Amino acid sequence: MIYELLQKWAKVTPNAFAVAAPDRPPLTYGRLLCHVDQTIKALHAMGVGRGDRVATVLPDDPEMAVALLAVASSATSAPLNPSYRSNEFEFYLSDMRAKALIVLSGLESPAVAVAQGRGLPVIRLSSISSADAGVFTLASDTRPTAYAEGCAQPEDVALVLHTSGTTGRPKLVPLTQTNLCVSAENIKMALGLSRGDRCLNVMPLFHVHGLVGALLSTLTAGGSIFCTPGFNASQFFEWMAEFEPTWYTAVPAMHQAVLASLRERKQRISKSSLRFVRSCSSALPPLVMAQLEEAFAVPAVESYGMTETSHQIAINPLPPGERKLGSVGLAAGQQVGIMDDQGHLILPNAVGEVVIRGANVAVAYEQDGTTNPSTIAGGWFRTGDLGFLDSDGHLFLRGRIREMINRGGEKIFPREVEEVILNHAAVKEVVAFAVNDASLGQDVAAAIVLRPDRSATEFEIQEFVASRLADFKVPCRVVFLNVIPKGATGKVQRTGLAEKLGLVDAGLRQPENITPRAIPNSTTERLISEIWRKVLRLERVGMHDNFFFDLVYRPGNTFT
Repeated sequence: MIYELLQKWAKVTPNAFAVAAPDRPPLTYGRLLCHVDQTIKALHAMGVGRGDRVATVLPDDPEMAVALLAVASSATSAPLNPSYRSNEFEFYLSDMRAKALIVLSGLESPAVAVAQGRGLPVIRLSSISSADAGVFTLASDTRPTAYAEGCAQPEDVALVLHTSGTTGRPKLVPLTQTNLCVSAENIKMALGLSRGDRCLNVMPLFHVHGLVGALLSTLTAGGSIFCTPGFNASQFFEWMAEFEPTWYTAVPAMHQAVLASLRERKQRISKSSLRFVRSCSSALPPLVMAQLEEAFAVPAVESYGMTETSHQIAINPLPPGERKLGSVGLAAGQQVGIMDDQGHLILPNAVGEVVIRGANVAVAYEQDGTTNPSTIAGGWFRTGDLGFLDSDGHLFLRGRIREMINRGGEKIFPREVEEVILNHAAVKEVVAFAVNDASLGQDVAAAIVLRPDRSATEFEIQEFVASRLADFKVPCRVVFLNVIPKGATGKVQRTGLAEKLGLVDAGLRQPENITPRAIPNSTTERLISEIWRKVLRLERVGMHDNFFFDLVYRPGNTFT
């Protein structure tokens, strides 16, 4: 249990630093446990106890970290993104059945009005700037109600989080004390974390990556965590110098921002305290991994996880273990298998759905009776991801089943297309996604952010991909953006991206913020375009369209 974890280190190393923050005295394990005890008593006095769900809307800082630990030790923690709007708070507070809301004193948040409208007690958290990092007071004007005393037990729900909800309604995932502690222990073992390790946390603490991947894994090892006020690439190296971390974990977009900041400074890291860099929550491009290792002169390990598994599923081993390019590594403390459509486990190197089972896996979603039976097969949790295990047990992912593009019967994995485009010298970021096609059903498109000092055209990108992949995998549309839309944690959600960018039908409509295809202007150009359009049965043909891509691979043609 989380409380027992804190007790352990408060007894073994009471004076060791547990939580630190910029320009603040660090909080020791002994003081951390004392403050958690005080917070639990304060929550009890406000009518909050075991089984009660307490939503927190707090900025990323040491106070939020300690508040989450205290709530999870005695009740159920339900952290929410402070950037949500009123209608979102209305949904999440209702769906998770929150009993109270903790907010920062003086914070103007729509969550307060929503909570008050629902009759929920609002508890104000006040930080103490002169105190150790993470120390705060709680105050509430509401009268206490009945509550269950004592600390949480192993099977009590410690944390409730919603899945990202790439399609449809977000699902509520209840994670028990056992789920979280087993996952944190798995991460500790996989990374060889010890009391001497110091984690620089740049991930939001309302996300399972920051909560378990950084905070709980660090405390499980008896190490110390440096809580930043949120990711800031320009301040990253100042934090590195102040805290001298031995590791940090982030999503690929953050790693890329760190590398870009380093390039902008036109300097090299002469000496680093890091012993490794961890990446999770979305695919880490091989080029970015190589650049991280060159910049910091330490291994960069990619891991794979999801909310339903209390974060981590697999991870690449640190040296001297073998890392394989393109793999997300070996199972980390649980069983990983590959299952076919009939629910049978299949042999190595065959592609199927990734399934897992272990003590870190949530038993079921809440309030979703239609989902649970399809996500559990023979005790295995079906992740919805496609991949394969090689003969050595290394897991390779091919993308989400629902994100796979079906181009007239040809299956295209967006990740494969992205990895190729990222090798283009002008490309900084890319996301491949499905667009509707009247004849093919779906086709592949790509949204690209170019490097500041580079340029590229749609046709150049298409030619680059065509030289490395089969023609049916070449994007029919390439659009250039200043920023690729992402979620709060930097994760791209491919489902619905075509609609978000205004690409309802491939090649038919151009949104204002996207570079348009060249339109035929001269008489000869218009004549050739019209011939191609009629022969290939297309809605329109642009100057940079490739004749053979559509001619050879379009189903129903009579030319092959």
